[in-house]
Amino acid sequence: MKINFIDLQAQYQEYKTEIDKEVSEVFASAGFIGGPKLEAFEKNIAAYTGVKHAIGCSSGTDALLLALMALDVKAGDEIITTPFTFIATAEVIAFLGAKPVFADIDEKTYNIDTSKIENLITAKTKAIIPVSLYGQCADMDEINAIADKHGLTVIEDACQSFGAQYKDKRSCALSSIGCTSFFPSKPLGAYGDGGAIFTDDDELASKMRMLLNHGQNERYKHKYIGINGRLDAVQAAILDVKLRHFDKEVKLRQDIGQRYTLLLADADVVTPYIADDRTSVYAQYSIRVKDRAATIAKLSERSIPTAVHYPMPLHLQEAFAYLGYKEGDFPVSEKISNEIMSLPMSPYLTDEQQDFIVAAIKG
Repeated sequence: MKINFIDLQAQYQEYKTEIDKEVSEVFASAGFIGGPKLEAFEKNIAAYTGVKHAIGCSSGTDALLLALMALDVKAGDEIITTPFTFIATAEVIAFLGAKPVFADIDEKTYNIDTSKIENLITAKTKAIIPVSLYGQCADMDEINAIADKHGLTVIEDACQSFGAQYKDKRSCALSSIGCTSFFPSKPLGAYGDGGAIFTDDDELASKMRMLLNHGQNERYKHKYIGINGRLDAVQAAILDVKLRHFDKEVKLRQDIGQRYTLLLADADVVTPYIADDRTSVYAQYSIRVKDRAATIAKLSERSIPTAVHYPMPLHLQEAFAYLGYKEGDFPVSEKISNEIMSLPMSPYLTDEQQDFIVAAIKG
């Protein structure tokens, strides 16, 4: 049985007529940077998330970088985040010369443990970056309360959770700044790199728009040192088509995720925990197993693709050795990183394919 880890080809065929039309219009206009397609997409994702400003940019990594740049994060500043995430979250902090300060994760949600944050705050702390991992938002109310108490800014790393709900709000609208990724495998994915930044703050929005375009406030007039972090018109056009169908795809993802959990209830695995006051877009469907290597090998024998998000927490990465962390410093992150594995997940996964995957896991 042919099973794709993520079925992007099936998705393209579903929306091919609409996508080809929109992309052709970009080609016909020869307006590849900025323009009406980008403006329309930004307007639509702002409305979708319920924020005042949505700013398309070149990647989720650059979204995080631009957020920190807009806050004037500099060498010597400290930013609290999680060690159990993709490297980009901490990478942008270090790139600016600031210090990533890690807090361990909650064993049920895999998001940052809010009880670990406050003791890490010092006079040098500038912001907190919680990650909404695997498609489920972190405990944003508690994190925002801690930040307000200490005069800090919260940046939600929503690179895996665009479309998820937290209480009565959507991910990306839960803090001072939200950042997301449109990498092709994301729930809302481009056909190349892309990302977006979200805020209700007029001043921050204006500054981030300048920063992503070489710091320009007028053509050839540069108010800031910036970067080339623009989202191109072709990607904006593709994303705008996908956004029209996104709620349907989120519902399909949730149905498939919940069905996995039901089918695996009697298997010797730990399935995702979704808190009652929020939803997940299941950017990945990740389970924990006692012997990951053996499980992956068993599935591979049946041509079932898997992935590991993430096999090594950031505090143990060579790139962050200078921070002085050691094995054992974040035991929950280390435990999860040794047990976690992701199963095929897309809105186009059939019941038959899912049954085959689950049967292979149960062995």
